[in-house]
Amino acid sequence: MDYHSLVKECLKQRPLAQKQLYDHFAPTMLGVCYRYTKSVNDAEDVMQEGFVKVFHYLSQFKSTGELGAWVRRIMVTTALNYLKKNKRYRSEMVFTEMPLHPVSDQNPIVKLDAKELSELIRQLPTGFQTIFNLYAIEGYTHGEIGEMLGISDGTSKSQYARARYLLIEWIEKYSSLSKQEHYAGK
Repeated sequence: MDYHSLVKECLKQRPLAQKQLYDHFAPTMLGVCYRYTKSVNDAEDVMQEGFVKVFHYLSQFKSTGELGAWVRRIMVTTALNYLKKNKRYRSEMVFTEMPLHPVSDQNPIVKLDAKELSELIRQLPTGFQTIFNLYAIEGYTHGEIGEMLGISDGTSKSQYARARYLLIEWIEKYSSLSKQEHYAGK
């Protein structure tokens, strides 16, 4: 796909080009939005709001970068703003610096597919889930996360460590349950 031409056509307000851009990125961006919300409906709302911003700010896109990364950044920012202003999420977006928990050195051999791991991440409290996604999946630094969320980088680090600790704990429980089910089946 020639993004340069597509962007030019979108800037001319051509509906077919806008639909093509939307159709190309929507499935991936819905997944991005879903990582930050607790329901598909909320993720769809975030994505729609995000695409409104994409088309509004498309003239600011610099063709030297990757269009998909630019769209993704808008979606992440839109998701964070949605979490901050939505009463349901805002109450869960409390960040307190806490002592770091030791992370297990054990590497449990667990066969989790991506969907199962995604569902475990979604079960984290919203604040932990948000920071885990920003750091581990989106690749932001703790300093960048701190700026985005209005917290210190130390708080971001401790929230990430706590999220990781919970995930490891849940994976280990999953592993022992899987082993029990395996042996019970024999």
